[in-house]
Amino acid sequence: MENATLKLRGMSCASCAKNIEDAILAVPGVKECSVNFGAEQATIRYDSQTTDLQAIQNAVSAAGYSAYPLQQENLMQGDDDAEKRYRLQESRDLQRKLTVGGIISIVLFVGSLPMMTGIHLPLIPAWLHNHWVQLLLTTPVQFWCGYSFYINSWKAFKRHSATMDTLIALGTSAAYFYSLFATIFPGFFISQGLSADVYYETAAIVITLILLGRLFENRAKGQTSEAIRKLIGLQAKTARLIRNGQEIDVPLEQVQIGDVILVRPGEKIPVDGEIISGSSTIDEAMVTGESVPVKKQPGDEVIGATINKTGSFQFRATRVGKDTVLAQIVQLVQQAQGSKAPIQRLADQITGWFVPGVIAIALFTFIIWFNVMGNVTLALITTVGVLIIACPCALGLATPTSVMVGTGKGAENGILIKGAESLELAHKIQTIVLDKTGTITQGKPTVTDFVTVNGTANSNEINLLKLAASVERNSEHPLAEAVVRYAQSQAVELVDINDFAAIPGSGVQGIVNNHLVQIGTQRWMTELSIDTKALEQDKERWEYLGKTVVWLAVDGKIQGLMGIADAIKPTSLQAVKALQKLGLEVVMLTGDNRRTAETIAREVGIQHVLAEVRPEQKVEAIKLLQTGRRGANKEAGGKGAGSRGANQSKSPNLKSKIVAMVGDGINDAPALAQADVGIAIGTGTDVAIAASDITLISGDLQGIVTAIQLSRATMGNIRQNLFFAFIYNVAGIPIAAGILFPIFGWLLNPIIAGAAMAFSSVSVVTNALRLRKFQPKTIV
Repeated sequence: MENATLKLRGMSCASCAKNIEDAILAVPGVKECSVNFGAEQATIRYDSQTTDLQAIQNAVSAAGYSAYPLQQENLMQGDDDAEKRYRLQESRDLQRKLTVGGIISIVLFVGSLPMMTGIHLPLIPAWLHNHWVQLLLTTPVQFWCGYSFYINSWKAFKRHSATMDTLIALGTSAAYFYSLFATIFPGFFISQGLSADVYYETAAIVITLILLGRLFENRAKGQTSEAIRKLIGLQAKTARLIRNGQEIDVPLEQVQIGDVILVRPGEKIPVDGEIISGSSTIDEAMVTGESVPVKKQPGDEVIGATINKTGSFQFRATRVGKDTVLAQIVQLVQQAQGSKAPIQRLADQITGWFVPGVIAIALFTFIIWFNVMGNVTLALITTVGVLIIACPCALGLATPTSVMVGTGKGAENGILIKGAESLELAHKIQTIVLDKTGTITQGKPTVTDFVTVNGTANSNEINLLKLAASVERNSEHPLAEAVVRYAQSQAVELVDINDFAAIPGSGVQGIVNNHLVQIGTQRWMTELSIDTKALEQDKERWEYLGKTVVWLAVDGKIQGLMGIADAIKPTSLQAVKALQKLGLEVVMLTGDNRRTAETIAREVGIQHVLAEVRPEQKVEAIKLLQTGRRGANKEAGGKGAGSRGANQSKSPNLKSKIVAMVGDGINDAPALAQADVGIAIGTGTDVAIAASDITLISGDLQGIVTAIQLSRATMGNIRQNLFFAFIYNVAGIPIAAGILFPIFGWLLNPIIAGAAMAFSSVSVVTNALRLRKFQPKTIV
């Protein structure tokens, strides 16, 4: 299965999006397709053995539109400039037609004032009243300015469908050709006792107003993608390479993995890499949302597009092109902006029958008024009004424009939202589950205590530390890294091992110098029938202080014990309080021992703790929290937790809830995928980030608060848009059909209907753009 994104051309309304979606889904091998009218993109999942992108593009072309693949490499190298050129060309074309249509419409409007008011106005030249002159003026507006309406309507007709262009073409053509008939055969109307009135100004002004609305809409749509353009604009244009002792400036696209790059104070870092010499502080706010510059030294990673503040340094490029953090951020934002929120489904269903329904209402309106009143003029005005005022565009734009702006604002704040569904669901979260290590804590534990069974003789400690660190060097776990760092600080020389194995949630083991070395939890030692009584007092004391305890066994016997402390992130306490004030229930889920977990939980204000939970049990724990089954904590805690009875004592009164999981490790990935909303810490592993729905680039838990606030703001904005779009059509169409005429004698002039329709979409997009002013609120 392959995933692809197509950029679409030629759409004029939400009905066009539905037509393209149907055309793509009809291609054999296409499994999923989502067309976003606001983003003008199609997100497709297809079987590459059955079909290819060219066949899908051909299907789009056959439907009357055009499409081309959106490549990440092209986007990062300025393909967005091509998009801007296209929009600029489209705007210029609309402006030319708008200028011609506007001038002619004003002349026609002035010439029609005597007929509309019934008052002779001496300042208006008599020749402007002439029907033949009005016909001559209107024709270029009808068929040149309105050319696209006819072309798109004909394409839709050949597909046995209808779009908003169909409504405009039918409405203005009805006014134009009725007027043409009255101009050529006025005697026919006079013989029927009717006045041979013409409505040329209606056709011309309606077309002009709709073109004006599309011009505004085109410009507003361009602003919704501003976040992506800002992100792309962050990258440096060149890089200063060190080759053969010489400094060489090269274009960014020529940088290769392994190149050594020099960065001076005030310069942008061109690509991702690792510092090899020098140190500095780096402003990463543009990528992570973190406002405080970060100190970097040899061995630390740097992110492309961030700004070097104080010192000079050299770094080795590790990721370039589409693999950089910035490129991945752009790709995720782009995918999110092209996705659909579940709330859009209702609008999509309505759009499917909207245009045919409006045409049916228009025909019914004409028949009713013509038969009841016997007045063809009244029947014509109401029919044209119904056709013109109906606007599926407002329904089609209500959700995607808000999603595009919302996901863009998320990226600006260091929050990557993978899809509209995640953005919508985030505001419904009731329970949020936090992993401990690397999420609540820094994730860089340090060995603070080390004791051996055979005393504290230096040679004994060093030998045991050598065995332990040699095994731990093969593990990616933060605790393993702490042991290795401690050994290196003691100048311990590590050796190669054999038969390394990692037992998830328990520990690691390997053969070192013909000795079986096992390092892990007390529960695992108990399962291995290894006696731990010799160091039990040290373990109790360290756990009371909130330290994680790691047991060391050699050849089946306990030989040592390490106490490891992981500092709590400075913002964790404030973030937990803020989440609780937002009405969320906060739960800690960790594989660490109960006492350490409860100590950390108390420090950050978390009341509900699920401790000693193995990686494979984390998924079950999330399921139980989602279903609200009793005894969830006992089952989730496993053998160790259940036997202690610890988790039952902390059992919250749970009901079926929307659950979010926040984690950073490989062992968190299944739980992140199981949760309704998976939130990964961006400083964690790629696997966890891939399994999540939302990624916090900076690793700051305050990002969760911001994400929920952004979700609530976006959903509020979407509801406003949908309300206005529905109310507009629900109220506008009956009024245009003349429902108020029998009571108040009011009829909606088609010109006013055209103006209302033209600006309905603009108002929805403008309302969505208000989200660009979103700022996260500080909750004290």
